[in-house]
Amino acid sequence: MSSIVGLLEQRELTARRHMDGLREEADRIHAELVVAEREWNEWIIARSRVDEVLSPGEGGAVGPGAAEEPSDRGEPPVPPASAEAAKPKSVVPMWRAGLAWSALSVDYRRVLQALADRNRLGQGPLTCQEMADRFGLDPVPAKIEALRSKAKRLVARGWLVESAPGRFTLAKAVAGPGGGS
Repeated sequence: MSSIVGLLEQRELTARRHMDGLREEADRIHAELVVAEREWNEWIIARSRVDEVLSPGEGGAVGPGAAEEPSDRGEPPVPPASAEAAKPKSVVPMWRAGLAWSALSVDYRRVLQALADRNRLGQGPLTCQEMADRFGLDPVPAKIEALRSKAKRLVARGWLVESAPGRFTLAKAVAGPGGGS
């Protein structure tokens, strides 16, 4: 008859092997995800470049990125209305120079626009509670946490900066030259 300690050791070993197998599988899936995200970003860039080439130029400005340049009055970039705008529930791409706001879903663009307006008026960072008020949302925890989740995702992707815990501003590169943040 096996001892109880021996049985426990066997169960522990089995559980450890199972955990190690799952960890290896998770690492493999994570590596595949990184490759898939890189490939997806390359396709976004390719489509953006094709859009730039195929878009008719107006006054020397070519492509969708041209519509996002700040005006001479120091206004924030205005996202162009595009048939190829991001769909709701879409993934937030990493920010890079020339990436149009239209790569984001409407909810994320609304957060950026609120912060751009705030930046333009020199009013500083915005909290999620203030965003909820600004958007006319009920000040209930679920709505505020949904905004916080969006803001944190935009921070992680380089669109926003969390200057202090819970206080968000546009990243300097997103705000553009002369926009400041």
